[in-house]
This record gives sequence, structure tokens and C-alpha cells, in this order.
Amino acid sequence: MDTIIRNGLVINSEGMVKCDILISEGKIKELGHALKSHGAEVIDAEGRLVLPGGVDVHTHFDLQAGSHRAADDFHTGTIAAACGGTTTIVDHMAFGPSGCSLRHQEEVYHGLAERKAVIDYGFHGVLQHVDDKVLQELEEMTMDGIPSFKAYMTYDYRLSDRDILRVMETVKKADGVLTVHAENHEVIENLRKTFVEEKRTEAIYHAKSRPNLTESEAVGRLIRLSESAGWPNLYLVHISARESLEEVRRARENGARNIYVETCTQYLTFTDDMYNLPDGEALKYIMSPPLRKQADIDALWKGIADGEVQVVGTDHCPFFFEEKLMFGSSDFTKCPNGGPGVEERMRILFSEGVMKKRISLSRFVEVTALNPAKVMGLYPEKGDIMPGTDADICMINPEKSGTFTSGSIHGAAGYTLYEGMEYLGEVELVMQRGRVIAKDGIFLGSQGDGRYLKRRVPTGLNG
Repeated sequence: MDTIIRNGLVINSEGMVKCDILISEGKIKELGHALKSHGAEVIDAEGRLVLPGGVDVHTHFDLQAGSHRAADDFHTGTIAAACGGTTTIVDHMAFGPSGCSLRHQEEVYHGLAERKAVIDYGFHGVLQHVDDKVLQELEEMTMDGIPSFKAYMTYDYRLSDRDILRVMETVKKADGVLTVHAENHEVIENLRKTFVEEKRTEAIYHAKSRPNLTESEAVGRLIRLSESAGWPNLYLVHISARESLEEVRRARENGARNIYVETCTQYLTFTDDMYNLPDGEALKYIMSPPLRKQADIDALWKGIADGEVQVVGTDHCPFFFEEKLMFGSSDFTKCPNGGPGVEERMRILFSEGVMKKRISLSRFVEVTALNPAKVMGLYPEKGDIMPGTDADICMINPEKSGTFTSGSIHGAAGYTLYEGMEYLGEVELVMQRGRVIAKDGIFLGSQGDGRYLKRRVPTGLNG
């Protein structure tokens, strides 16, 4: 059955217009006025904003991190995403066994997601060592539908500058994307060791052990490596520090190309004051990079408004609060690292960004859907509302308010970082390929309906 969405204010890559949308066989067939289709179901969107379904290209579902496993698998995590207006995710695979092939985790993750995901999904490859075989696999996987890969500059499987350079040269050749967690490992480890020895192990020392310079130094180093490799597509994940934006800005002014910046909703919302919360609540906010200062929040919002920050993701990686308390209450270095956010992203960014006039509606669509779809090879099927695109829709009522509570969230962790926070702009209806999968906060889809997305090499933001 065809569907017609009538009278909504449609925001897409060409701007905004009040019009009807005709959906047929899961695709947007036509935009126009007084559209007709015999027997079509009609949805009245008067007074609503009709936006592309959200594209979150930074999640960690079913992640195994040492002895800890993320609370959300691909079923509960994608239900949460759907109820929050996100209809596509690209998940960062966890590390596999030491010395494993690049393909190893791809096979594992297909097993984790297939028949569980309720929305469409893809994967980023993960790099944990570099040799000729891995680089050959990288090229092959790029052509097979996984054109983006994650490298870490910290943690156990961090890559050396030399290995990052080799990967960059291969990514450049393959027209793929290298995503990087940029932090200076040695400085962080020195600070962590010092704080533990001095018995300064409260949650606030997590932030103090990862100061702004540990991120911005790594960002600057990556940019210089990227220049040496001929400017491959470099995607900087979860940028949190204003100094990092300054590094990128200077590089762009000096001719740097193909650098994409992602931040996350938590870095637009909270300061490191959260690490002083009592009763263990501070442990919920232990994530890397850590929460920072108001000046960093202001710089990130300005960066979004100016187009210097192209994507807002979530880094959704929740652990049960009881587990955080058990391991982290006496030593922040033992606390499982990460937090939830995939369900809250669209509402937080709309309320704090659009409704507070920090960003325009068009910019909102760009950073939540259009840009991530373009950078990660999902466009034009995803990220837009145009004839031929998938009918993935997020309908927001800008006059309706709400409050985030643990009882209103669908993720398995059982809590939200935004507990008690009021927002303006409610996600009332969500469609995936023309089917309503969430309405008024109630999930209406089915387990396993999400499709694995073979992605193409990215078009870039001008494609």
C-alpha cells in the first residue's frame, strides 16, 4: 500500500517546503502538493516537521571490552535508536583475538546483528595491527561494502604513527575512510599512573587524566600524517576539545582536504561537573574522551553552526550502572568506559540546538542524517527526503515537550545520562522504508527487519 504524508514541513538537502510526500514500495516516489494515490494510507503531518530518519554512524552494540560487555545488543540498541528517530546505524566493531584477520570481526558481527536489528545497519572495520595482509583485506573490504575503518591511538591495540601512515596510504588508494580515536596514549597513561599512586581515584580524575591537550595533540599529529599520505578521507570521531577544532581549522585554512569532524551529544550538553555527582552517579559519565568545560561546549556548538563540525553521533556504549559501581567506585581506571545516547540524540540536538537557535533546521538535518550518509557511503539512499531515497522518516512535533527519564528509555542499560532533563520537540512518528516502526515512543517494528547495508566509497559532502 502506498502512503501519503500530507501538510508537513519537509526539510531535505534542498531546503524546506510545506508539501506532501508520496511513498511507494519503501521509497520516496514524489514530493508535491495535493498528491494522490488510489487506496493510499494518509498521514496528516500538519504542524509537524518531516525530516530524514537519523543516521548515527558511531555506535557500539554488543561490544566486548575486556571482561565487560555493553548492555545493548543489536536488538535492544536498535529499538532504542528507532524510538528516538534514528533509522540507520553504522556500528564500530570491537577488537577481536590478538593477531586476527581484518575479516574476522566482520564475520562475528554479521552473526551478532542478523535477525536482531530492527533498523538498517552497517559496520566499520577495526584495525588492531597492520601488515601486508591486513592492508590487502582493507582494499577488498572497501570494495565489498565496508569502506570505513577504525584506528585507535590509545588502548591495547593502538597503532603506531608508522602503521597509521601505512593505513592512510592504503585508504587513499582505495577511496575509503579512516576513522580515528585521537588521544595521546603515553601522556594519559602517565597521568593515570600518577593519580593511582597518589590515591586520587575519584571519577573527576578520569577527566584530569585526559586533558584537552591529549586529544588536540593527537589530532594535530593525525593531520600531519594525513598530509604526508596525500590527504585520504580522515574522520575524527567524538571530538570534544576546543583546541582540537583549532587544529582542524588551521589545517583547513592552510589547504588541508578531506578532514571530517564528529562530535557527540554528551559533549554538547554536559561539563565535567558531572564527575562530582554523589552516590556513584558520576561513574555513569566515565567515557573517553571525558566531559570537558563550558568553553568546549560553546566551541562545539559554534563549530556545528559554522560547518566546521560535520557530524553528530553518540558513541553509544552503555554498561549497567551496577557494573560501573562494582568496578569503578574505588578506582576510576577500573570503570567500564562508555554511556548510552542513541535514543536521545535527535531530541537533544533539536531541543538544545534548533529550539535554542544555536543551529538552523537545515544544519540539524545535515549533522544528524545527510552528512553522515554522504561521508560513510550511504547516500543517496539514506540521509535525505528526495524522489528515489529510502522512505526513512522522522516526524517531530516542535510544540510538544518532554522529560528524559529512565522509564521512558528503551535501551537495556536502564538509565539515561539525561535523567530529568526537559526537551522541546518530540519525535512522534518514525518510518523505515515506508513502514511505521515507532509512534509516540512505542516501538511498532519487528526483530530482524533491519537490513545490512553494503556501503559504497563515500561521495564526500559535495557529492
